[in-house]
Amino acid sequence: MAQVTFINKPVTLIGNEVKVGDQAPDFTVLANDLSPVTLKDSEGKVRLFSVVPSLDTGVCDQQTRKFNEAAAELGDNVIIYTVSMDLPFAQRRWCGAAGIDKVVTVSDHRDASFGEAYGVHMKELRLLARSIFVVDENGKVAYVEYVSEGTTHPNYEAALEAVKALSK
Repeated sequence: MAQVTFINKPVTLIGNEVKVGDQAPDFTVLANDLSPVTLKDSEGKVRLFSVVPSLDTGVCDQQTRKFNEAAAELGDNVIIYTVSMDLPFAQRRWCGAAGIDKVVTVSDHRDASFGEAYGVHMKELRLLARSIFVVDENGKVAYVEYVSEGTTHPNYEAALEAVKALSK
């Protein structure tokens, strides 16, 4: 299992670690309008899941803005989700204030379904550990990064290169 700290304190991750080559686990999260979103909803597309503890923090804000900018250049066959435990209403408000219009924010607050399916639910905080997952159009995991310290940035370039390699 991935070893992760948050503000330099070890946290317990609930769920199974996902690895490159695995079939992506299904999940149910909530869209900003409270409708359910599952892995199948984006079947046939390359998916990047940008997982953050909370949009209301500096690194999470920057991470979401970075992927929103990148989304404009990736084409219609790619969808980027930002997954957090933030309430759907707070996500919608944050996106409106930040001008985020290409990344799809989804909330895992109800069941921690994504967090547990991908092994990123931090037990002590009931937040998601910063991580990136790239899933191909057939549901196979092509890239994984569990960021070892939750307050640091992921490797944006490596994640985007993984997406670009799949979307050619």
